[in-house]
Amino acid sequence: MINKVGIELPEHIEGYGDIIPYQGPFAIKPVGDKAPVKQSFFFPGQTKLLSTIEDAIKTSGLKSGMTISFHHHLRDGDGVMIQVVEAISKLGIKDIHINSSSFTNAHEGILEYIKSGVITKISTSGLRGKMAEEISKTGILPHPIVFRTHGGRVRAIEAGDVKIDVAFVGAPACDKMGNMNGHEGPCAFGAMGYPMTDVCYANVVVALTDNLQPYPLKDISIDQTHIDYVVVVESLGDPAKIASGATRISTNPSELFLAKKAANVLIASGLIQNGFSFQAGAGGAALAVCRYLREYMEENSIKGSFASGGINAYLVELLEAGLFDILVDVQTFDGTIADSVKRNPNHIEMSASMYANPHNKSCIAHELDIMILSATEIDVNFNVNSLTGSHGMIMGAIGGAPDTAAGAKWTVMVVPAMRKRLPIIVDKVTHVVTPNETVDVLVTDMGICVHPQRQDIKDILLANNIPIMDIKDLYKKVTKLTGIPKKIEYTDKIVGIVEYRDGTVLDIIRQIKT
Repeated sequence: MINKVGIELPEHIEGYGDIIPYQGPFAIKPVGDKAPVKQSFFFPGQTKLLSTIEDAIKTSGLKSGMTISFHHHLRDGDGVMIQVVEAISKLGIKDIHINSSSFTNAHEGILEYIKSGVITKISTSGLRGKMAEEISKTGILPHPIVFRTHGGRVRAIEAGDVKIDVAFVGAPACDKMGNMNGHEGPCAFGAMGYPMTDVCYANVVVALTDNLQPYPLKDISIDQTHIDYVVVVESLGDPAKIASGATRISTNPSELFLAKKAANVLIASGLIQNGFSFQAGAGGAALAVCRYLREYMEENSIKGSFASGGINAYLVELLEAGLFDILVDVQTFDGTIADSVKRNPNHIEMSASMYANPHNKSCIAHELDIMILSATEIDVNFNVNSLTGSHGMIMGAIGGAPDTAAGAKWTVMVVPAMRKRLPIIVDKVTHVVTPNETVDVLVTDMGICVHPQRQDIKDILLANNIPIMDIKDLYKKVTKLTGIPKKIEYTDKIVGIVEYRDGTVLDIIRQIKT
């Protein structure tokens, strides 16, 4: 089968099932009812408090072959997943499927449990570090990793494509009945957007906390009606490691130059006016665009309606400066601003479903005027890769990029034309993550390109004296300096599947031949 972005796909993949090829950003419509939710009952006076993670696992009924879920709000500081998987291993349980909103460098210890057969299947939006390298090179995981967008992950859960047997939720503040929030306590991380869907659809939900509060908790993000058991642990992790280089505004002069060019494009668009909505993806250059937009907004007394997605410290500054009415937050990118969710009524938590699920009754991603994104590669057809590198290894994340690219009026990619003498503008991306028809503008340090279908954008930019060039000419310009990298060789083994947000398949990732 050939999907709409030209990728040849098998009809069936062992360990995944039958393939539905990608057909377009809004080609697939939801059919049928949402997944059923298991009913529960608690007697008056019955306790939810258990002494250890092992007790919770035993009481939950978790058995070999089942699915567990996690969220990654603590990012590189997360200590929850390792504690739980270690306990599962001690109990002799194997063949577990982990469905996590993402994996970070904090989860490299999971590799030993893959090797021992405790973990045999993974679904996620991203994978990095040693674990990603090992899977890419050796194919050590028995089943292909299923990569889903943030919206696609919750769509799959709500549709019943994925059934979570036990959800483990790290709760920075929690009471004895499971009322919890993410913005109080020693491991506060802010918004709790990812587990909000998990707790609704999982058979059993276990809350882990290092900050047990008197009942009832005064400020509740997820309430007790969704929680089966509560376990007090020594620590959830290290909140100091929530922020990373990918979530801070760049100070690199070349990236700031690039961000300035992107800001000029957005100003020319005419969208930067009172009431506009905005999101910037992770990445120093993408976030640096905010700096220049701020200057323009202040000079012209412009106030936006909302900024959304993952919220960083700079966006909190914009909110507090009165430049946006509200922030709508699915994950807080910096632990130092976790208390903003608590103290500022205009900093609002949202579930990942509200954020980006294409098959609910509306999502925030579809209300965006502007989306700024970064990438590892973009090709001459405007397909985007943010998951693998030019070497073919898994090294990043899908995140919410395809969700917001499909929904925003203008989706602008902000990337350098090359990194370390490697071209970012390529003939064909290593793997398609965000499909070309949802990308509108490419801004690089060596030229600005507009998708051929957006003649309206071309006309606007030219009318504002912003030069544009054909992306194929940009590709030639770049590769004249870098040369054309050697093609990657792969084995036949499929190690990853890239799903579009609607559950169709965009691409497959094969094991690198070494």
